[in-house]
Amino acid sequence: MHAGRRRRRSLPDVHQHAAEAASYPIAPGYQVNVRSGPGTGYTIVRTLPEGASVSIGCQTPGTRVSGPYGTSNIWDSIGSGQYVSDTYVRTGSDGYVAARC
Repeated sequence: MHAGRRRRRSLPDVHQHAAEAASYPIAPGYQVNVRSGPGTGYTIVRTLPEGASVSIGCQTPGTRVSGPYGTSNIWDSIGSGQYVSDTYVRTGSDGYVAARC
């Protein structure tokens, strides 16, 4: 690279990844509460039925929860004002799999 010239990463890359969000299954045999924020103290806005899958827009820390996939404080944003504990979503990872909210 030339001095004074910088290569910039464009913001559309971030939006493109969000648009291509993968779908992840909810743990078999569970109906999962969807909350208005990243924690058990937030209002339940709906319940996902058994066999549901979710697309994760972003992830954020919140209340620590134990579920079928371990114990974690990661919460998955699955829509505007809709969060589920990552411990009920089979992402294949104990860590973040999407951008932080």
